[in-house]
Amino acid sequence: MKDQIIRATALNNTIRISSVITTGIVEEARTRHHLSPVGCAALGRAMTANLLMTWGLKGEGSLTIRFLGDGPIGGVISQAFSDYTVRGYVGNPDLDLPLTAEGKLDVGSAIGSGQLNITKDIGLKDPYSGTTDLVSGEIGDDIAQYYLESEQIPSLVALGVLVDIDYKVIAAGGVIVQALPGAPENVLDLIEEKFLLGKGISILINNGKDAKGLLDHYLEGIDYKLLEEYDVAYDCKCSKERFKNGLYTLGTSQLQEIIENDGQCETRCHFCNDMHTFDEDELKEILDSIQNQN
Repeated sequence: MKDQIIRATALNNTIRISSVITTGIVEEARTRHHLSPVGCAALGRAMTANLLMTWGLKGEGSLTIRFLGDGPIGGVISQAFSDYTVRGYVGNPDLDLPLTAEGKLDVGSAIGSGQLNITKDIGLKDPYSGTTDLVSGEIGDDIAQYYLESEQIPSLVALGVLVDIDYKVIAAGGVIVQALPGAPENVLDLIEEKFLLGKGISILINNGKDAKGLLDHYLEGIDYKLLEEYDVAYDCKCSKERFKNGLYTLGTSQLQEIIENDGQCETRCHFCNDMHTFDEDELKEILDSIQNQN
């Protein structure tokens, strides 16, 4: 089953729905960052939600979500782009916590209490940024609360990551249903019954439901109009050139110290965990360039 996002509307465009399969994306994040099961669940849910939230993102736009709590995971960061790619990381990828009383990965305790910050960059001078308090740290509840507080859009959010006994991700994905102006008052209540009474979304995916199958399941009995389908992927926009530009900000004295003490500089991207190495000649070239500009 390929990673894919589907968007649709229903009830005369008063209901907006997105569903996404992210199994491959979350597995790549797990292997790149060497994530523990709870770290994998936290980042996987965040990246899944992030993709669901990119509705209307155009050009070179991006949307960044930051779960900044006081829990031991040390923050969960995800960034999605208009080309339907996503990347992310957690502060403490090795974190290990006991399961909840229900036998689930305890993402809420991992994140703790704090704030959800969302930044939307659509190419204007100043990106839009909004912040709300975390409701539970379980990701889905917090995203729904953000939409209600910041955009006055009642939303239902279901997110899931299923990790096997060997820690490999075997199912991941999510659905968001939003009531727009003019929506029937009880429509979200009816759909919410599917969220609460049915199997968890990761179980549905593991049982074979793709992105469209998730829509059919949660919108059973409701006709919807399919708008778009796109493949989604884990992709980082970092490059050695970008890190090189960052080295210019260190200044001559710090660069000289690195050259004399280490002879090289290793930089690592938080988002993809790739390392970029600058040898002595490359560092001297940067140093000479700075000195010539002064």
